[in-house]
Amino acid sequence: MATGRTHRPATRSRGIPEATVARLPLYLRALTALSERSVPTVSSEELAAAAGVNSAKLRKDFSYLGSYGTRGVGYDVEYLVYQISRELGLTQDWPVVIVGIGNLGAALANYGGFASRGFRVAALIDADPAMAGKPVAGIPVQHTDELEKIIDDNGVSIGVIATPAGAAQQVCERLVAAGVTSILNFAPTVLSVPDGVDVRKVDLSIELQILAFHEQRKAGEEAANEAAAVPLAPKESGKGPDGDVPAVMPA
Repeated sequence: MATGRTHRPATRSRGIPEATVARLPLYLRALTALSERSVPTVSSEELAAAAGVNSAKLRKDFSYLGSYGTRGVGYDVEYLVYQISRELGLTQDWPVVIVGIGNLGAALANYGGFASRGFRVAALIDADPAMAGKPVAGIPVQHTDELEKIIDDNGVSIGVIATPAGAAQQVCERLVAAGVTSILNFAPTVLSVPDGVDVRKVDLSIELQILAFHEQRKAGEEAANEAAAVPLAPKESGKGPDGDVPAVMPA
């Protein structure tokens, strides 16, 4: 299997839109589940439902890959798994370093999904001298002093930053200077990178805030619906007890 530094996915050169690229992993996850159940073919409607998109968008996305399916049969599951994996660059080995081995970094190191998707955790790096040599997920943690050597020795082009916000930019700059060209950032800060370096940001607190917004909106809609369901009290007619309009009192 090839290694990551010398091979780059061809999605940009082939003109595949970024929105389509972002959906390819969703299709691959759904297709992998079908493959594990030995399902040979799948319709666009079934695959779209499994991936959480509409079928017209799926067919458009697959047209960029040159895959149009067979009328009345659908798509060949195994071929699509290969085709999307190839487009995403997952038919080769991608060594990854994780910098910042606190609770989040350790959780990422223990995630079993990396290897099955073509990513090999080549090294775990932390600035705390007390962490040096400590095994996490079976990998000994190395000190940040070794960062550049580790990247060079392992041909790393993808780095994961799981440090506190205050340290993230400096770590980012060292990664880039050492040859890393793609960064997955879990630190709650925006990184500044030069042209040619791709950054994907994962901020759990922002995602929770977005969910809180939706919860608040739903609660407001429920309250409005409940208020609308309450019958209004009859308006006062301005008449007296016998139905007559009361006399106007003299000033």
